[in-house]
Amino acid sequence: MLDFTSLLEIIKKNNTFLISTHVNPDADALGSEIAMLKILKHHKKEVKVVNHSSTPYNLEFLDENSLIEKYEPEFHDEYILTADVIIVVDLNHLSRIVSMERVVRESNANKVCIDHHLNPENFTEHFFAGDEFSSTGEIIFDLIKEHNFVPMDLEIANSLYAAIMTDTGSFRFDRTTPKIHKIAAELLEAGVVPHEIHDKIFSQNNFGRQKLLGYALSSLQLNDTKEICYMVLRSKDLENNGAIESDLDGFVNYCLGIEKVKIGLMFFELPDGVKISMRSKGKIPVNELAGEFDGGGHLNAAGARIFDVKLDDYLEKVLVTAEKYLKY
Repeated sequence: MLDFTSLLEIIKKNNTFLISTHVNPDADALGSEIAMLKILKHHKKEVKVVNHSSTPYNLEFLDENSLIEKYEPEFHDEYILTADVIIVVDLNHLSRIVSMERVVRESNANKVCIDHHLNPENFTEHFFAGDEFSSTGEIIFDLIKEHNFVPMDLEIANSLYAAIMTDTGSFRFDRTTPKIHKIAAELLEAGVVPHEIHDKIFSQNNFGRQKLLGYALSSLQLNDTKEICYMVLRSKDLENNGAIESDLDGFVNYCLGIEKVKIGLMFFELPDGVKISMRSKGKIPVNELAGEFDGGGHLNAAGARIFDVKLDDYLEKVLVTAEKYLKY
């Protein structure tokens, strides 16, 4: 169990707070933001939630009151620079907030990180983190339960359930512990309806995403070992199918659904570089593979963004590097 004493003091002694999360936020990121927002509002704090990216359409239900704002320097920089506290959730490198990084680094605010990823950047002394946790949502659940910090209403319960359910792969990944199922039970007791949350996240896709998924699956390839499967998507593929970058979420998992495949990779061409999503089975540490390209993540789920390069120049290099990790 984490010691939240210093976090409680920070919340108690300060008044203005900013909450943010990583580019292209997922359900853990957004659910954790909403839960922290509710905690701070309950304690009569002034709070803004500001993200680099827009909220994906299938996760908008988590922000039922439309409180999450998309970053605009002219509207948000002054608030960020003068805030008492900045809380970042579900990330441990400030580069992950992309366009907000500069102004957050410049701010004299107390900076707090709540996260569950490996190899954090040393940008604050206030880390409430551990890679033994399934999700950032699990950490925030512990904060609420340990200190009776806010009533567990349905909005918080839905947010935390979405966070934990998605980051455990619908309760099938390694960190799906007895504790996780006990947490899920408590959230159901608070009113969560599991099939409704699952349906909103996974079964309400727009037409463009489904078309893009079909295209992505048609691009699947195996390398010579037959143990690495990868897909390649370019910006024009999104445009041709009426999709957006957040629609790519989860595509890489299909690479692992092929017999004998141990590592799955998705290459996506960015306007200024390449994004690589990585998945693995067993003890293959794709977080270390990602680290070779200045990325990071978890043992079996990681990624990297490489800037000022061409996708075609890096594809073979990443595949060759990935082969080294098949020995694990």
